Amino acid sequence: MAEVSGGLRVHGTVRVPGDKSISHRALILSAVARGSSKIEGILDSADVNCTAEALRALGASIPPLSPKIYVEGRQLHTPRAPLDCGNSGTSARLLAGVVAGAGLTATFVGDESLSRRPMRRVAEPLRAMGARVEVAPHGGLPMTVEAGRLSGVDYESSTASAQVKSAILLAAVLAGVRATVHEPHLSRDHTERMLAARGVTVERTGTSVSVPPAQTIKPANARVPADPSSAAFFVALAVLGQSSELLLPDVCLNPTRTGFLSVLRRMGAAIEIRDEREEGGDSIGTVVARSSSLHGVEIAPEDIPSLIDELPLFACVAARASGESVVTGAAELRVKESDRIATIVANLAAVGATAEELSDGFRVTGSDGPLQGQVRTDGDHRIAMAFGVLGAASRDQISVDDPDCVGVSFPGFWKELSRVRQ
Repeated sequence: MAEVSGGLRVHGTVRVPGDKSISHRALILSAVARGSSKIEGILDSADVNCTAEALRALGASIPPLSPKIYVEGRQLHTPRAPLDCGNSGTSARLLAGVVAGAGLTATFVGDESLSRRPMRRVAEPLRAMGARVEVAPHGGLPMTVEAGRLSGVDYESSTASAQVKSAILLAAVLAGVRATVHEPHLSRDHTERMLAARGVTVERTGTSVSVPPAQTIKPANARVPADPSSAAFFVALAVLGQSSELLLPDVCLNPTRTGFLSVLRRMGAAIEIRDEREEGGDSIGTVVARSSSLHGVEIAPEDIPSLIDELPLFACVAARASGESVVTGAAELRVKESDRIATIVANLAAVGATAEELSDGFRVTGSDGPLQGQVRTDGDHRIAMAFGVLGAASRDQISVDDPDCVGVSFPGFWKELSRVRQ
């Protein structure tokens, strides 16, 4: 059990690890490009290593992950064994697109949590393009993608999913066909930006994106910025602290990833952006967060895609804000690493906060009363870190049952949390 007891003040600078979404994509795009690519600052975490290992099994030349690696693009081949994606939905869904587009055959497997997560959402558009895709009867893993001749697709996605969109775009570019994806709301656009930086024409109109046929992915050097989802934990820590200030440099400020910062500002948080600049097709800057008095807010469905990963943390922040906070339109949380809606509400109740589960979200009533108790993470890294922040910021005693699960995205989280409180 990780014991997290609250402190009043946090100060200093935290350079959080490289962005997980960009790290996955940098590996994949470098592996299928024609030539050598350099990647600096890649996230060395369990999820990203799953992508690296799967690409190696497909014949890619991926060295052990380190602060600077070189990837030589080469022709991929059908793997000899199933591709084990561990707990990484990004690995499974994006690489399904790669396997389909490259005309290969592969079976994808994962751990118990990933095996439960929905894969029909990526199987359906790949089938529409001509791939043969079989998923388990419950709709999850194992999933087998079989080689087939792909054709272009105009796909209407029922959910705003960067993973589904990316699978379609990757399959189309590798197969040399046209693809258009329409989303109800704009999801993360790292794949589009990174394809464009590698010479692929990407056409965007509103919440739709297209790639024309007959294109080639060129090699490119990439420097992975700090992950805004990881930075969010320390932004929240500073905001909830007393007489506190934290600086987080080199954070990716892609507008599809900054929804949490926008919501915190709506709650009254003192957040400043310094040294903003363009790098690698994305905006990057230093986030400065200071102690603040917060009030509850409502998060609407159209806000969800830009802070989907930060909603467990938002719930914990809302528990210390005045008034009521409500999230709706977030049913996607039920098919993440855990049923995050149920897990968030159950754990807030377990530590003494007031929360209510909704079908597609939750309601939290904030207070400044004492919070203490045990948190069951269900192996979910974001639940562990969110409740770690809640405990550390408020003089509370909160036990996290599986502290090591943070290795999926932020292996050094607990060390950094301790350091800034000294």
